[in-house]
Formats: sequence, structure tokens, C-alpha cells
Amino acid sequence: MKFNSTLDSIKSYEAGKPIELVVREYGINKEDIVKLASNENPFGCSPKVKEAVRSIIDNMALYPDDSMVKLKTALSNKYGIKSNELIIGAGSDQVIEFAIHAKAHEGSCVLMNSVTFAMYEIYAKQVGAQIIRTASREHKMEEFYTLYLEHKPSIIFLCTPNNPTGDGLLAEEMLAFIDKIDNDTLVIIDGAYMEYARFKDTAYAVEPRDLVAKYENVLFLGTFSKAYGLGGMRVGYGIASAPIIEALYKVRPPFNITTLSLEAASVALEDEAFVQECIADNFKEMARYEEFASVKGIDVIESYTNFVTLSLPEEKNSSKIAQELLKKGMIVRDLSSYGLNAIRVTIGTSAQNDRFFQLTEPLL
Repeated sequence: MKFNSTLDSIKSYEAGKPIELVVREYGINKEDIVKLASNENPFGCSPKVKEAVRSIIDNMALYPDDSMVKLKTALSNKYGIKSNELIIGAGSDQVIEFAIHAKAHEGSCVLMNSVTFAMYEIYAKQVGAQIIRTASREHKMEEFYTLYLEHKPSIIFLCTPNNPTGDGLLAEEMLAFIDKIDNDTLVIIDGAYMEYARFKDTAYAVEPRDLVAKYENVLFLGTFSKAYGLGGMRVGYGIASAPIIEALYKVRPPFNITTLSLEAASVALEDEAFVQECIADNFKEMARYEEFASVKGIDVIESYTNFVTLSLPEEKNSSKIAQELLKKGMIVRDLSSYGLNAIRVTIGTSAQNDRFFQLTEPLL
């Protein structure tokens, strides 16, 4: 059977190994497995969210509210924006898909960092767009601008803080770059980890309200999968000027968010105290990883997220180390597929991090 030729150059996205798969493959007891590979909140979601979801469990036979008025109202209040400047997706990566299908096409090109979230390329290739990447691992605005002038991309992706590396982009530098971009180029700021960056250093944080007020061509992405602990509910959102949102709605399927997910995300916004406690613990525990790396002589990329990237010396192979840890029930992310000899480790609870250090110590 023949399929679209655009699929020939696409490599499927590799998600972090689920705990259930490790149980089957290695015969390890589920309770002995620690997953630090997918940047989930190790404390889960607010207890208020769990209670709210239980209370509406009998509504599952009904289609969800496709206007999503409760969640949109909560997000509008949080960011000081209008509801027509907001679109909800099944994870922020669905909003990325909307944007790619609405703006990119065969013959256009999409500009992104050399090492960044894999789904940008996958979605862009699905519509036949050309991928343009910078040379540097970190976001360097001068490189982006040079490539912008040369290729005139239809979309520019800026992932800050960046996944999978964790480094951030100073808001002042990013906005100065956007000021030079024409209004027909869509600039997408992926802020999946923005809650962490804002907590650590406000110089690395951008406010969606300010973006919408100033720019007609910027789309900001946020998610409930990270700081809010709702990765399993799959809720993300995009914030942009009304004309951009109107265009994205034309490619959005109906009822793309479940009833339970809408309720969970709405209630999660009501318990910011829980989220801030989780973020504070994250950076407290991150200091332990930085100390561990220093003792071991390992480079750690400064992180503005809920994970750390450990760049290994040449004599250590990230794939082998990740595999050895997997055999012991410790799931981390090998970054060799990104061209990096590094492992990415989600910051877990204190006990989970203790386990990581214990298992990793003899390997490094």
C-alpha cells in the first residue's frame, strides 16, 4: 500500500518508556520502578483536582462542553486576555499541529533550534514544509535572524525553556528578535515550562498578555502537563491575537478535550499554592543534581525547568548508561537521538532522587 510521500522522511516520536513496559520487559516489580523520563510533576496534581474529577465521573456518557467556557474563563482571568484570544488543545502539541496545518505547506519552511522539541519537525514534515535549523545547541537570536533573512520561514519556533535541554532564553533578547520579524511570519513561543522559568528568574519569563497586546504574529503555548501535574489529562492551550485563533479553530476537531480533562484543568488553576509548592521543591532538589554533577565532573546545562540535562564525558556513553539504569528500574531519557551524549532526568521527589544517585554513582 502506498502512503503520502511526505511520510518517508518522518521518524516517529519516541515517548519515554512507560512503567508498565519496563515491568514486562525486565520483570521488575512496579513499586520498584522510578520514572524520571517524561518531566511529569512527581507530586501529581492538586488534591482538589482529584476530588473534582470524582464528582463528575457520572457525566462520562455526555459529550464535553465544546465551548470550554469554564476553562477559558479561568485562563482568561489568569492571563488577563479575552476568550477569543485563546484555543484549547489535547496537550500543547495539538495546538502546534493546528498552527502547522494552518500556516505551513509544501514549499514553505519552518525555522527552529538545532536541538529542540521533536514534534515541531514531525508536524512540519507532515505538510511537506522544509526544516531549517540553527547551528548552536542553545537559542542564539543572531543565528535565528540570519536564517530568517535567508529563508523567510512561514513559522519560527522558540522553545523557552527549551526541551530537551532545559536552558532558557532571556525575554528581552527574544522580544528584540520578534520586533524585527514581519507580521506574515508566525512566531510560536513554546512556554510549556514557563511556570518554572518565572519562579527561578523573571528575566526569562514572558507574559502572554503583553505578547497579544503588542504582536499580531505571535502564538504562546502553555500546558497543564508539567507544573500542574495533569500529563495524563492532555490539556494545553494557545494564546494569540484573535485572527490567529480564528484560523486555528478552522483545523480544530470538535470535542477535542474530554469532560474530565476540562474539569481537571479548570480546578487546577484554583490551587496555585499547590503548584508553587511543587515548583519550589523542584529547584531545591535540582541543587542536589548540580552538586552531584560537580562532584562527578559532569557538565550540567543550567535548567529553568523541572528536569536537568547531564552532558556526559566522551568515555561515557549515554545510551549504555540509560540502558543500565533501565535494567535497575530507573527510567531516564537518553538524548543520543538528538545528537547529544547526555541523559535528561526529571527532578523527582527526594526519595526518587536518592534512588537515582544511588544507581548512577557506580556508572559515572
